[in-house]
Amino acid sequence: MLLTTWQIIKLIIWGIIIINEIAALYTVFREKRDIAATWAWLLVLTLIPVLGFILYAFLGRKLPQDKMERIQSQTELELSAAIEEQKKQFLDMPRPKKQTMRMYRRTIMLFQSIDNAFLTRHNQVDIYTDGQKLFQKMFDDLANAQKSIHIEFYTIYNDQIGNQLRTLLEQKAAEGVEVRVLYDSWGSMGVKRSFYDALRQNGGLAEPFLMTHSNLFDFRLNYRDHRKIVTIDGKIGYVGGFNVGDQYLGRLPKFGYWRDTHLRVIGGGVYSLQQRFIRDWNASQRHVQDKIIHYRPYFPPITVKQGNTALQIVSNGPESPLEKIKLGYLRLINAAQDHIWIQTPYLIPDDSVLDALRIAIHSGVDVRIMIPCKPDHPFVYRATQYYAHQLANEGATIYFYQNGFLHAKTMVVDGKMASVGSANLDFRSFKLNFEINAFMYDHRITDQLEQIFVNDIRNCKVMTPEMFAAQPVWLRFKQTFSRLFSPIL
Repeated sequence: MLLTTWQIIKLIIWGIIIINEIAALYTVFREKRDIAATWAWLLVLTLIPVLGFILYAFLGRKLPQDKMERIQSQTELELSAAIEEQKKQFLDMPRPKKQTMRMYRRTIMLFQSIDNAFLTRHNQVDIYTDGQKLFQKMFDDLANAQKSIHIEFYTIYNDQIGNQLRTLLEQKAAEGVEVRVLYDSWGSMGVKRSFYDALRQNGGLAEPFLMTHSNLFDFRLNYRDHRKIVTIDGKIGYVGGFNVGDQYLGRLPKFGYWRDTHLRVIGGGVYSLQQRFIRDWNASQRHVQDKIIHYRPYFPPITVKQGNTALQIVSNGPESPLEKIKLGYLRLINAAQDHIWIQTPYLIPDDSVLDALRIAIHSGVDVRIMIPCKPDHPFVYRATQYYAHQLANEGATIYFYQNGFLHAKTMVVDGKMASVGSANLDFRSFKLNFEINAFMYDHRITDQLEQIFVNDIRNCKVMTPEMFAAQPVWLRFKQTFSRLFSPIL
């Protein structure tokens, strides 16, 4: 008996579903990854047959082995002997009596152990929360550069501020200053390689991170260079949340005023920023002649005590199984005795961070979290709202920032320790992106960051559990649905 057309169609559909499920199971389980990401990708591949595999090809696969090896091989700057000597000196110090000093001690040791992070003292640190003021100061410093300018950003757009930066770099390169620019090809989408032709003609250099020239053929879009680093003559450094683009100066109506946090550092902390840049630059070069081999000129002697801030520069990326900045966040949260104040545009914590915040809340610690009132990525924002609702139910105070877009990534604990950098409180920053943060031990800096937080509260709306519960059913469904994809957002 001949099959009807409808029966043939049903057989084809069932065949596609069965083949899709088998392929999904093979695809997801053949690569080692954490269980949350495994189930999230399995959900995508199952719910979106065929198209899900296209998404996985771009977003789900891990970094190529050759790129992993290039990143991991850049160890000549780790200065392991000096690190070990510093560890020994620190361990030989008399055990402090004050609880705050014991808290510093263990946190410092953590970063020395997992990231070989130097503890640098006597740094002068200035905080910038406004893009106009930040770039005015940064451009002044760049204009005064004498020997070297090293820049690494996730985003450098071909717009007004991006062109101003490029023109300034071209001028400095023409003066004989060494200029190197490292950018992420996805974050700087729309900027062609030719954008930097004049810089190269003047003697400068500009390359995409890990030599990814085309996003169309980059089948691993998930692993992005999210770091923001500027070093000038090895003496002045910048690190934080701002990228280079007009939107970061509040020039795009979609976002309005852009509220971010960035640091200007003078002192030994610049060494760590310089070291991180050189390692990233070398990992992004295929030819030995393009790498920085003789690095000592980029680390000039620092003989003057610049300030009073002790800090460590900590970086992480998918080349290491240790989620170093997440471990730092956990250390700060678990050390809190009085309060934890957090600003983040993306609040998508994994179970370990979520449980640490729950423990802090139920232990009587004042947990306050400030997030934007508007999205820049819809799925990410709905997942952020979901976790904000959960933490509000636990007892955290949740603020929705109303004056434009909040992009700051800060954590302040007990007025004693703080973190500012590029890493958000989400899966992506913990596991997928290349990030960098400054962890600081100085009550003066934390006082300033806390005052900034208090000032921002004036532009916030407090979201109570009742207000979350009163949201439309469709909105709460989108939040819950987006949360299912948290490990891969």
